Amino acid sequence: MSEGAEAKKSAVFVHPSAIVDEGARLGEGMKVWHFSHVMPKAVIGKNCSLGQNCYVGNRVTLGDNVRVQNNVSIYDNVFLEDDVFVGPSAVFTNVLNPRAGFPRKDEYKDTFVRKGASIGANATIVCGHEVGEASFIAAGAVVTKNVPPFAMMAGVPARRIGWMCRCGEKLGEPLACGRCARKYTRDEGAGGLRELT
Repeated sequence: MSEGAEAKKSAVFVHPSAIVDEGARLGEGMKVWHFSHVMPKAVIGKNCSLGQNCYVGNRVTLGDNVRVQNNVSIYDNVFLEDDVFVGPSAVFTNVLNPRAGFPRKDEYKDTFVRKGASIGANATIVCGHEVGEASFIAAGAVVTKNVPPFAMMAGVPARRIGWMCRCGEKLGEPLACGRCARKYTRDEGAGGLRELT
């Protein structure tokens, strides 16, 4: 660690090859790595990391402690809450029926990724859906509908194959985590699970 880096651990780091447009709001402790581009109206929280070759659009919000791995483009109208993980080369869309000759910027659909969710490498999140709190999207899955809280989703199109603990362990029956001892109950209203306190 270079001299001065120790004292500035909490400052924003932008790699010399990255572009952060004037006006972009980057939280304390943010890291923007090689060849990434952050647009001028993007809002990014504290202690986030953008890997190599990432793009963050104008109408995008990232909460605190978000990790975006290499080769991810987060287009307009995509909103990631705190503690979201996005794996390498994951894809977000923002238009349902794009045509190069017929621009549809007025038809962008909002996509929300809720607190603590993880999206695996090469997964695709089709716009207009909500990825539920602490859910887990497997590598290569294609999400075409709302994902319930704590759901484990896999396949094309993605379907629920189990439940995940907030800490990232797969849950069995009863709905209790063998690693951290958290307990859950089914939440019929949300279609997923609810953590017991």
